[in-house]
Amino acid sequence: MAHEDASWHGLVREILDRSHLWRPEDLAGVVDGAAGRLGLRTTIYVIDHEQRFLRPLGVPGRDLPEPLAVDGTEGGAAFIGVESVPAGDRLWSPMVNGTDRLGVVEYRLPAGAAEPDRHLVRECELVAGLVGHLITTTQPRGDLLRLAQRSRPMTPGAELLWELLPPLTVSVGDFAVAAVLEPAYDVGGDAFDYVADDRRPQFVVLDAAGRRLRAGLAAAVVLSSIRAARRAGGDLLEQARAADAELLQQFPDARFATAVLAELDLDKGVLRYVNAGHPPPLVMRDGKVVETLTEGRRMPLGIPDPQAAYGEVTLHPGDRLVLYTDGVTEARDAAGEQFGVRRLADLVEHHCADDAPLSESLRRLSHAVLDHQDGPPADDLTLVLVEWSAGAALRTVPPTSRESATAG
Repeated sequence: MAHEDASWHGLVREILDRSHLWRPEDLAGVVDGAAGRLGLRTTIYVIDHEQRFLRPLGVPGRDLPEPLAVDGTEGGAAFIGVESVPAGDRLWSPMVNGTDRLGVVEYRLPAGAAEPDRHLVRECELVAGLVGHLITTTQPRGDLLRLAQRSRPMTPGAELLWELLPPLTVSVGDFAVAAVLEPAYDVGGDAFDYVADDRRPQFVVLDAAGRRLRAGLAAAVVLSSIRAARRAGGDLLEQARAADAELLQQFPDARFATAVLAELDLDKGVLRYVNAGHPPPLVMRDGKVVETLTEGRRMPLGIPDPQAAYGEVTLHPGDRLVLYTDGVTEARDAAGEQFGVRRLADLVEHHCADDAPLSESLRRLSHAVLDHQDGPPADDLTLVLVEWSAGAALRTVPPTSRESATAG
């Protein structure tokens, strides 16, 4: 049944009504048709896995635009800053699912329209946010939305891991966490996880030995074991022991994984962590790396270690925690020089110096690591940034949503 309510409420209602039964390929056309009743035309762009290009979703009867570079374009600026960018007769609005950056929506305004005012920007951001949520719920219905994010096919190992991972960015209240995983299409054993329950968020970064699908299977076993133990009430040490047991049971070839498991008490400021043979995390304060977390050591997961104990450190509001795999620090340039911890620390300080969203700081940092290498990465690389800051959380939502987010 056609909708004839030419209002923003009518637009939202039409999109939601149609979303229950649409196919993935219907999404962009339905949004454009509903917006057309208000004199607008829309194009939805989703970010690719490399986070270098915004790729358009097709609208029936219209030519498909070219992918849009993130760096150096108005649409890219909206994605980078999570804020709307007016440009002539167009408005680019960030598209997030909660706080996870998914892309942008391009709105083409009617001929002769005035500069977008605050009300128009707010409504456009509202619709873009709705579309972000609906992309996430529609994606499992088919392959089209996943394919729109890709520049080439994925390996089976990468397909497995991407289905298991949480969103790349999660922000709640007074902390934010963001992650990146490369090479996106050929990842093997690297993975990450986090939960934002209560006042004690937990974070995991891991690197399963080997490459391709077998490494991916081991990473999947570790993730599943940690989650099962955590959801049964197990602490970090019990989660690690659960991963030990399951790796030993599932892999007769003694497969193992290195990992860091951490929990931040937001009321006391205490970070407890377990380091299972993994590169030590870094702590940033006031824009500088101030500490390397070298305690809490135990054997890699898959090698039981009854002597394992926690490491602890007190964090301050505004601190950042940097978790990474050895694919970052061991990346080599054409001369064979490793990227190294010192270079990582320097670049973390450089790319985290401004008020960019945490996910954008991480995007820049990961690209710096990739640009250092001579050719495709020789190993997986994963970076996770955590910031204990209400400001960091607010920077991951559009500006016009921040007032509502802080109300009360």
